[in-house]
Amino acid sequence: MEMNASYTSFVAVGDSFTEGMSDLLPDGSYRGWADLLAARLARREPGFRYANLAVRGKLIGQIAGEQAPVAATMGADVVTLVGGLNDTLRPKVDMGRVRGHLEEAVELLAPSCGQLVLMRSPGRDGPVMTRFRPRMEELYVILDELAERHGALLVDLYGAPVLAEPRMWDVDRLHLTAEGHRRVAEAVWQALGLPAEEDWRAPLPAAVAMGWPARRTEDLRFARQHLLPWIGRRLTGRSSGDGLPPKRAELLPFGTSPVS
Repeated sequence: MEMNASYTSFVAVGDSFTEGMSDLLPDGSYRGWADLLAARLARREPGFRYANLAVRGKLIGQIAGEQAPVAATMGADVVTLVGGLNDTLRPKVDMGRVRGHLEEAVELLAPSCGQLVLMRSPGRDGPVMTRFRPRMEELYVILDELAERHGALLVDLYGAPVLAEPRMWDVDRLHLTAEGHRRVAEAVWQALGLPAEEDWRAPLPAAVAMGWPARRTEDLRFARQHLLPWIGRRLTGRSSGDGLPPKRAELLPFGTSPVS
């Protein structure tokens, strides 16, 4: 990509990762990497427009069926599509269906925008990552193939060890912290051919080791506040995004958004 590339509009499609959880603002809303990227693009382009159709908890079939057709009508300069990871975290998943939905979304979006961006999502080090790693890597092979076939950019967040660091993840262990989202925004910024402002892959400073009692307390809090509710939703077929509207449903000038 050229360093003088001009992007006047951006549409983000996906789930909680693109909605911005857990980059929490004082008013209780979520910011996240897509909002951060939009703010930076808006500073370069007067009249810049932004839409974020992401809704937490969405599976790739819902993203392909509900969000991608809307995004395709917007004719944006940049569209980001991140999805499928929620599917891989389900007790059972048909990766053939995941592939089919991803192909459907990419085939719709790629010709409708100036540049489609796909991502290999990061994963937090730990037992969940160990268990689901084979599914995640199968998902990323699919994305590799689709990016090559359709001329999409592929941002490899999974290949950055710093984003697997537990300190980059919120207490729910499913969503990045504000620092993680900031680095993702920089990664996409650079992938679009824009001048780097920092090394988003740079390691964190050495951590102070946490004692066993503190780790145990943190594990119990995580299980009570996050793991058990998450399991309950899986068992009952509910989603954290049920009934929620898209984050920013229309492609509007950035200044009309509460995001800043």
